Amino acid sequence: MTPKAATPIALTIAGSDSGGGAGIQADLKAFSALGVYGASVITALTAQNTRAVTLVEPASPAMIAAQIAAVFDDLDIRAAKLGMLGGAEAIETVANALQGHDLPLVLDPVMVAKSGDRLLPAEALDALRTHLLPRATLLTPNLPEAADLLGTSPATSEDTMAEQGRALCDLGAGAVLMKGGHAQGDTCVDLLITANEMLRLTAPRQRTRNTHGTGCTLSAAIAAGLAKGAPLPKAVTTAHDYLQRAIAAADTLGVGTGHGPVHHFHQVWRHG
Repeated sequence: MTPKAATPIALTIAGSDSGGGAGIQADLKAFSALGVYGASVITALTAQNTRAVTLVEPASPAMIAAQIAAVFDDLDIRAAKLGMLGGAEAIETVANALQGHDLPLVLDPVMVAKSGDRLLPAEALDALRTHLLPRATLLTPNLPEAADLLGTSPATSEDTMAEQGRALCDLGAGAVLMKGGHAQGDTCVDLLITANEMLRLTAPRQRTRNTHGTGCTLSAAIAAGLAKGAPLPKAVTTAHDYLQRAIAAADTLGVGTGHGPVHHFHQVWRHG
């Protein structure tokens, strides 16, 4: 019998979105759409839809640690994405549970929901900087998140984006993807900054309100690429292209009455 080829597996450690557009649900959709098996560790339950987050209930540190232990005890995890962690205790729990597991980590510093609801208390920023940022293969902040981590104002130019990205690398991140979705202009610019180079990724700014879960989807798509063995620049560019197509197809979905989700399965579903 021919031995089975190893299945690429990626892990998402994040919060659950009951509306299905972001968090764990978005991550698993992105993994699947890109040919990667997805495992999950739920750090918090959220009651939310396309309009608002109405309740957040954290998982206990013991449950978070037990989920991580169970997954690594059985599955060959090739890469992990860290999303909404909720607070300092959860951040420390995740960092401790990942000790000894040498794999690429994509850290999406989820702080504020699309609705404006804060998902990471300001007092937890030090824990994120101390325990997880230095472990990250890639940090993927949007402009407000990067400013929050650095204690400064959001970047308003590419030069400032680059400066802030380098400053985050100086804090210990292996690389930083500065996401320009919150900037102005007809072209959206993301900057991938490493110790030795900078890669500029551009796309036309798409006019849609259905952008719920874009950050989760992008970081998960990057983790999927890393799980398949792609080098970081290739994983980032492939994920960037995938997300742009998912945004372009978002209006073919009719989900909710607020900020709807992107279309994770735009390459698979056929709309009549």
